[in-house]
Amino acid sequence: MTETLGIMANPYSGERRPGTVGKPLPGLSIRLSKGEQGEVLVKGPTVFAGYWRDREATKAVFTADGYLQTGDIAERAMDGYYTLRGRRSDLIISGGFNVYPQEIENLLKKQAGVLEAVVVGEPDAIRGERPVAYLVTDSNARLDIEALRTACQANLASYKTPRDFRFVKDLPRNALGKIQRHRLRPIDGAQ
Repeated sequence: MTETLGIMANPYSGERRPGTVGKPLPGLSIRLSKGEQGEVLVKGPTVFAGYWRDREATKAVFTADGYLQTGDIAERAMDGYYTLRGRRSDLIISGGFNVYPQEIENLLKKQAGVLEAVVVGEPDAIRGERPVAYLVTDSNARLDIEALRTACQANLASYKTPRDFRFVKDLPRNALGKIQRHRLRPIDGAQ
């Protein structure tokens, strides 16, 4: 984030736990918005003071007690290691349940023939939103949607299983190569 320097890291000496972002760096206070899983909130000397001449924007990103709301959703293990689960803006709420796209994407990327996977929420009349997967595949692979669905059903809660799988040649990216999820969502709720 441009609003702060690094806030967590796996230690140089000690356990370097794969899949985690490690523990808070010295001098920083980090907490999650909802106990052991939620938005990462950080306070400390490396956090910026606010947006230049924009009091309202500054007020919107800080809690009442001075913690910066990072927008990152994480889970904290009992021993203090944090694992990122996604971004607040990417969260899908399906039937009242929180769905973090990264968990589904990681599973889909492990399937033979899947090169890239992005999951976004699309409007659903009953559940509010439903997860939909966009997949870039190996041109030589013959992927079976039912096999993908079965893999998801075997490893994920039912509300996390994508309701649709869409195959695309490539994913929309910005100039820095970051995937632009918003370009995959329907405009004005159209499906």
